[in-house]
Amino acid sequence: MSTPYGAKSHDLDPARLKHAVRLVQWRDLAAMRPRDGLVECIHPLPWLAAALVLLAFGWWPLGIFAEFMFFLTALRLNHEAIHHNLGFGPRGHRFVLHALSTVMLGSNHSVAFNHLRHHRHINTEEDLEGKAGKMSLWQVLAYGPVFPIECHWAALTEGGRAWRRKVLIDLALNLVMPVLAFGFGFDFLTLHWLTMLAAQCFTALFAVWITHRGCEDSALVARSQRGRMVNAVSYNMFFHLEHHLFPAVPVRRLPLLAKRLEEVEPAIAKAIKPVVGR
Repeated sequence: MSTPYGAKSHDLDPARLKHAVRLVQWRDLAAMRPRDGLVECIHPLPWLAAALVLLAFGWWPLGIFAEFMFFLTALRLNHEAIHHNLGFGPRGHRFVLHALSTVMLGSNHSVAFNHLRHHRHINTEEDLEGKAGKMSLWQVLAYGPVFPIECHWAALTEGGRAWRRKVLIDLALNLVMPVLAFGFGFDFLTLHWLTMLAAQCFTALFAVWITHRGCEDSALVARSQRGRMVNAVSYNMFFHLEHHLFPAVPVRRLPLLAKRLEEVEPAIAKAIKPVVGR
């Protein structure tokens, strides 16, 4: 469990938050069986299949929407694999990250390296991932294409031999889609490849900025969303404060964790910054 807290807070006394975190019952929420992890692995597949079929038939608006939903659900699965929250062993979680790198482009192990460091060193100079949260909207949009490059470079140069090997395997797997697309004339795979390339340029916005903006001087180091509709559409990925307080709890159980946290400390419900909103 990781519980980073800011030294300053205008939203909630850090001591009250620490006390609440100590009181919350959460370990029963962390247990995942391999079959639970397999269910998580299924979430992106219908969206990927729908996107490829829609693009193959030239139904662009629906195809792009399906691509967006695939990328969203793949990010969730990637996130769970990074934190070993799928109920698999280390090899199983590595396999998931490699497989996702094949269809999402880029190296998900580079994402893993920087995301785990983000949790350990949040809002410090070592937090490469989190720096996007301190930018304005226009700054993060301009920074978007640079963000994946910096993440890859950090993992390759600072991660050591083991991380470097995993990243290079991911990048080799990135060749699968272009080979199939250009070698066999699969135009829909070319479109998917281009869409994923564009999506990677917006990860700083959707995966970091939207959940961390304006939180650098707060004990509440991330934003969290309430409301069933928004969280249903976002696959519960907007319970980001709860994730930072208890990263061992799978995303599927974060709504229950949020309820328990607020029962222990009701002030949290009023202090949290929403993801969608102000």
